[in-house]
Amino acid sequence: MKQDIRDFAAAILVDQSGQLLFQLRDNVPGIVHPGKIALFGGRREPPESPLECIVREVAEEIGYKASPDDFEFLVKLHGADPENIARHVNGEVFVARNVTSSDLVVTEGNLVIVHPSELSKFRSEMTPMTVIAVRAFLNGSASSS
Repeated sequence: MKQDIRDFAAAILVDQSGQLLFQLRDNVPGIVHPGKIALFGGRREPPESPLECIVREVAEEIGYKASPDDFEFLVKLHGADPENIARHVNGEVFVARNVTSSDLVVTEGNLVIVHPSELSKFRSEMTPMTVIAVRAFLNGSASSS
């Protein structure tokens, strides 16, 4: 039996003042985690690498024209999917810094801007994958250049 695997790339975006940029998912029936705070990103389309995927996804979702060099690797997620016990995940999360939030055009959901010191207030509103990525970010898995 073939295992259902969600292959994805996602990113935590950090603006020029150090605030984190997230997507507030639309609150409509039929989408995963409606009304929740999520990372920007999505499914990887073979033969894309995870880095190619996140560059494409942020361009599609918010009009952020980044190069692969703008992203630093944060964490790899491989194993049981915290959002669906019937499948597994194979994904990478990246960080992009110095993103100018006023230049973004959000095409899916709405932009949520959170100061790192206020993240705990939003935890219950985040998707499980977002909570995992934020924890890795706060634990310093990515360098702060």
